[in-house]
Amino acid sequence: MPEIKKLYIETFGCQMNFSDSEIVGSLMLSHGYEMTNGPDRADVIFINTCSVREHAEQRVRRRLKELSILKKKRPSLIIGLLGCMAERLKETLLEEESLIDLLIGPDAYRHIPDLLSTVESGQRAVDVLLSEEETYADIRPVRLGSNGVSAFISIMRGCENFCSYCVVPYTRGKERSRDPGSIIREATGLVEQGYREVTLLGQNVNSYTWNEQGKLVDFSGLLGRMAGIDPLLRVRFATSHPKDLSDELITVIASYPNICRSVHLPVQSGSDHMLNRMNRKYTREWYMDRIRAIRQHIPDCTISTDIIAGFCGETEEDHLETLSIMTEAAFDFAYMFRYSERSGTIAAKKYNDDVPGDVKSRRLDEIIRLQQTLSLQSNEKDIGKIAEVLVEGRSRKSQHHLSGRNSQNKVVVFPARDFKPGEYINVRITGCTSATLTGEASADRT
Repeated sequence: MPEIKKLYIETFGCQMNFSDSEIVGSLMLSHGYEMTNGPDRADVIFINTCSVREHAEQRVRRRLKELSILKKKRPSLIIGLLGCMAERLKETLLEEESLIDLLIGPDAYRHIPDLLSTVESGQRAVDVLLSEEETYADIRPVRLGSNGVSAFISIMRGCENFCSYCVVPYTRGKERSRDPGSIIREATGLVEQGYREVTLLGQNVNSYTWNEQGKLVDFSGLLGRMAGIDPLLRVRFATSHPKDLSDELITVIASYPNICRSVHLPVQSGSDHMLNRMNRKYTREWYMDRIRAIRQHIPDCTISTDIIAGFCGETEEDHLETLSIMTEAAFDFAYMFRYSERSGTIAAKKYNDDVPGDVKSRRLDEIIRLQQTLSLQSNEKDIGKIAEVLVEGRSRKSQHHLSGRNSQNKVVVFPARDFKPGEYINVRITGCTSATLTGEASADRT
């Protein structure tokens, strides 16, 4: 029998990238490959990349340098670069990274086996063509590094919002949604395997739409169907664009106890001047109206966000408006970054990246410090409450503690007992940091 070749996939970036890696893993398994958990034993190494921020690309470059040592020891090793960075920097990467054998864009994963044959014949292979139809809806992803409790389901691909700072419309192409039937089947299969939580993924899940025999299925309708699969299945989603967050969606979330009480709603800036420059298509007042609607109809819902410090032309007044909207919205958590220019975007073509680096860093530091305060205040409100926690496994910091998340997507750590991953446990919250809740579990379980 021929020796089975081994594949190692390393993923950088967002949840969408992890979902894509699972699709690639499934395709490779169906072509006779075997997954391995480290690069040393691999015949093929795929690096799945992100281009949203400069830091992500720098990490990939550093990783390629590390892998070059492995390549020198084993010249037959095949190294492929997948995803957004391959799409965005194809010519540059081919010139500068000689160890790369193939470049594969996010819509070309089905072609990987043929591309590998090209590489094995002694040529480099490239396929970065974008598609207006590909959703990989028929592929059941292999769950890489899974805890057996939580899984991602990609419901759509691409983006057409064209925020001026963002490369995603150029690296992932036009929006296209998956058949809701295929999404429901994938989720049902996960429940049958014992999974207890799924996260629906899309660049903007609120844009999901499907014509089902003449009837429009939007994201609200899909979310309701997902919640109806099994009352023990928690349903999350990411990411929502504020301009499309409807009252109907808020009503659906409030109507189903197993739709998690957690909404990620990127604000990026609190200044209308900046929001206009960013082409976000909403105002500060619109955004706060959505926040108030969530708080009114889902009072136990947490709200997280994304914030960019130092975008082109940002003044000190703009920055102060961002700090003020953070306080007004009382965000429970935030992903915070300093602006890094991405070539090819509207901002790179239209605006000067004119905020000095030290000013960006200082503003980001102020944003982070404020958010730590807000997060701590949010967590302190939970002390004394009973949280239903989905057990995920051992705490990363202590083998004597278990860790899981509540519906609000907060990490809860508690002393280990005979609880198993996938069980719902009631935990009385007794303490907290700005990042974590701690507590004592009762004997009750589901």
